[in-house]
Parts: sequence; structure tokens; C-alpha cells
Amino acid sequence: MARTSLVEGEVEGAAESRPRVDARLPAGLLRVLAREDVNFLLTNRIPRRLATKFMGWYSRIEQPLLCRASIAAWRLFAPDLDLAEAKESSFKSVHDCFVRELKPGARVVDATPSVLASPVDAIVGAHGVVEDGLVLQAKGMPYTLDELLADEGLARRHRGGKFLTLRLKSSFYHRFHAPCDGRIERVDYISGDTWNVNPIALRRVERLFCRNERAVLDLRLPNADQVLTLVPVAAILVASIRLKFLTGELDLRSRGRNRIECAESFRRGEELGWFQHGSTIVLLATGGFEFDERVREGALVKMGQPLLRGLQA
Repeated sequence: MARTSLVEGEVEGAAESRPRVDARLPAGLLRVLAREDVNFLLTNRIPRRLATKFMGWYSRIEQPLLCRASIAAWRLFAPDLDLAEAKESSFKSVHDCFVRELKPGARVVDATPSVLASPVDAIVGAHGVVEDGLVLQAKGMPYTLDELLADEGLARRHRGGKFLTLRLKSSFYHRFHAPCDGRIERVDYISGDTWNVNPIALRRVERLFCRNERAVLDLRLPNADQVLTLVPVAAILVASIRLKFLTGELDLRSRGRNRIECAESFRRGEELGWFQHGSTIVLLATGGFEFDERVREGALVKMGQPLLRGLQA
């Protein structure tokens, strides 16, 4: 993989709890959209599954004028959308823009043997130690690993380990990558709801990650005493997770829990899959790991930057 310099992480302040909108919008509309209850109503109190399926259809329409107009409208609510790093300079559809690849060398993957690198560009959310099988989605909003993973044995292995929530904004690069060398022997796909996973919803909807569609990737590491699990969680308008090493999409057409056996080896930084829009990854790591100093709530991390240290050969 090519190597170039990487922009340092930055901290997003209190504005992170409000919708990001362009100052060119009318001031009255800005004030309305900035109200937390209005934002929650607009993003959650709608027919979520229907809206998600519609967006899946709409985003794939290949019409140049429609694509350009849709991206322009998207920028009004996501002024930080940066397409300069995209591998392609134009897109056939909105979907192509959502799942865009980056130019070679746009990210540096930390090669330090003891490091678990970030699988995504993301905002750091709740993180800490798994205590009594509980983790946090936001302050005062716990959920159980048993319910998230739908696997009591795997949840038990992560007791006392570290958990880390990585939230992808709609404007971010949406592909996720391997944090280190390893192997995936099975994927548990769990169909579910499509609640928004923004900070407002995380503070209001109990056990949100356990309600939403998700995939559980149990990564086998060189040291069998260490356990690493990635849980990509889908959301409204995003109910389709694609894994590069599996045929077809994981989406709302499946029901309940689906176990998919596989045998896929991967290298640090290798692409594992992508969301069809943007969402969240919950990372679980057990076996002597410690958080890197850049892991603090609200911090921006880029794919390839260190998240945890303590990986053993």
C-alpha cells in the first residue's frame, strides 16, 4: 500500500450534537433544524424501513443531472463533504459517491506490530472497559454484549476487555478495513431496525445498536489469547452492509440471525467492506490492549491511525 502523510486528528466540539447545515440556509430554518427534538423527529419518527428501501433505489439511479443535484443538496447538510480524495472525479449515481474509493496513498496504515489501527474514518464515541458484560452507547445508556453479538460465548470472551464506538458521518469515507493481520472464519448477520445512530438518538433510544441491523465479524488473531471483534451497525438510509469477501449484500431482505461460514485471511489495512451510506462500528478488543492517546470522545480519527496498543504475535 502506498504511503503518504496523514492529516492529524482533530476534536469536534459541542456542535457535534447538532445537525451540520450550511450557513446559506435561511436563519429560521437553521434554528428549527438545530432543535434536538425536531432533528430526532425528522430522522427517526418516519417509516424507517420504507425510507431506507426508497433511498437504496433512488441512490442507484444513473442520471448525471439528478446525481449532481442530489450531491449539491447533500452538501447543504454536510458542508464537510470532501471529494478531493476520491479515486474518481465524477460519479454515475449518488450511491457511487456514497461508497467511493480513495486515491492510492490517501491514508497511511500504521505498521507498528503492537498497534490495532482504525478500520474507518470516524468520530470516537463511547469507549472504555466491558464491565459485567455491559458497554455504553452514551452516558447512562448501557447495553449488553450478549444482545449486541447474539453469541453468549463470544460476549463472555470480551468481559473485561475494551470497547470503542466509531461513528461515521454521512460525509465520511464509508469503507472499512482490517485493523491488523488476521482471519475471519464466520460472519453473523443480524437483521433489524434502521434507527438513526446520531448522538441525539444514542441519548434517547435504549439499546439502539442491539435493535439495528448489524454484522458481527469475529477476527482470529495470531495470538489465540487475544480477541478482536468488529460490529458494523447499519442505520436509516444505510440498511445494507457489503463485505468484500462475501457474495451479495447483507440487507433487510434477510430476517433474524444468519450465520455465514467463510475462510478469509486479510492483511493490515486491507478493505473488508463498506456501508451504503454511513453508520457505526463497535470495536471490541480483549487480551492486554490499551487505548492510544488519540482515543478521546469527540476526536476525529482516520483509517489507519492507532486506536489500541498491545497486539501480540
